[in-house]
Amino acid sequence: MTERSVVAVVLAAGQGTRMRSALPKVLFPLAGRPMIGWVLEAVRPVSAHRIVVVGHGRDRVEAAVARLDDGAVCAVQDEPRGTGDALRAGLQALADDEATVLVLYGDCPLLRTAALEALLTGLRRSATPLAMLVGRTPDPRGYGRIVRDGSGRVVRVVEERDATPAERALDEVNPGLYAATARFWREAVARLRPDNAKGELYLTDVVAMAAERGGVADVAWPLDELRGVNDRAELARAEAVLRRRIHEALARDGVTIRDLDHIYVDADVRVEPEAVLEPGVVLRGRTVVGARARIDVGSVLEDVVVEPDAVVLPYTVATRSRIGAAARIGPFSHLRPETDIGPEAHVGNFVETKKTRMGRGSKANHLAYLGDGVIGENANVGAGTIFCNYDGVRKHTTVVEDGAFIGSDSQLVAPVTVGRGAYVASGTTVTRDVPPDALAISRVRQENKEGYARRLRARLGSGAGER
Repeated sequence: MTERSVVAVVLAAGQGTRMRSALPKVLFPLAGRPMIGWVLEAVRPVSAHRIVVVGHGRDRVEAAVARLDDGAVCAVQDEPRGTGDALRAGLQALADDEATVLVLYGDCPLLRTAALEALLTGLRRSATPLAMLVGRTPDPRGYGRIVRDGSGRVVRVVEERDATPAERALDEVNPGLYAATARFWREAVARLRPDNAKGELYLTDVVAMAAERGGVADVAWPLDELRGVNDRAELARAEAVLRRRIHEALARDGVTIRDLDHIYVDADVRVEPEAVLEPGVVLRGRTVVGARARIDVGSVLEDVVVEPDAVVLPYTVATRSRIGAAARIGPFSHLRPETDIGPEAHVGNFVETKKTRMGRGSKANHLAYLGDGVIGENANVGAGTIFCNYDGVRKHTTVVEDGAFIGSDSQLVAPVTVGRGAYVASGTTVTRDVPPDALAISRVRQENKEGYARRLRARLGSGAGER
């Protein structure tokens, strides 16, 4: 039996009513991926031939599966008649009766490839028609129980609602992962009958059929890696396990993480060695953090490229942006989509950018809004500056060329260009282009009225000014 002969059927047709959502259960996100994505990742190395997903909410599941694995296909279960019928629907997509078919569930995101490899090995080494994973737990509620004969051989699985009190007391359970030939599966599924409390076709009844035809190869595996997710509390617990795996893998690869339990790094994030992640950091999507970069406390980055040696100070929020090498961002900066901060540039506290490019060494250190801007190299944008980019209908671009200086509390009304080396005086409203090396100034003339404040207080009464 070669690896190419192994296919997988992932049963994902459960409606997930305990999730209390219209979203199909297997599409709930964990650490940046839909639940089904984690299962497909575990399956892919052992099922190079084909993966078939039988899903509830077909269109949405099919679209998600296509994004996650272009080699997987979806099958349709016409009506929910139980797990056995779901497998029947999946088998219809397979042509090779001699292939080994892995059967598993799409709501087991903690599954590792090693468990499936052990299951396949158990089938290959036995002369039995079926192999299954089994696990033990002190709290078996919700699981089908493994029933053995006097010789210790697995003879059947009994679902909890059909079990006797003695059977419910058993602590060995069935997590629902099996391997057998497609031929065996087809024959066994055809024999299933809805003789149970739910009136459904139970896949677990196949175990008794296999026991009668030559036995069952049972492979023990830690149940913590095989648990399904049935409600949002279990979803949160599973996500905590996945994130801990991600964080520990990063730490082993040379990333400094101050607190493994208090950061949140999505599965598709890449962090290079010698980067530093402080507590409370959230890295989402396809964020990339370069070598020796530091992401400080409470920063949230989504689909952001942080180049080597950059520093992102506390409580910065950035989305779909790039932060150049050795740039310094924050604290409390907000980089909105399509921001591109050049090498060694500074964006400081309470500065917001949107669709703005800032060149090498330029600075906007305090309290500014820079929207739809093109800022050259070594320019300075003073505190309180606003790029007035929106006229109520269209967005317009502000250009600040190399070496220009924008004084504090200036408003640049786009479209406008401040030329190379030009100077905009503090408090100026710029409505026309500023030539290179020119000074732009537009202020109301200041008038000082001597003694006016004293006379005003006297007119208003002695209580004026008291608080």
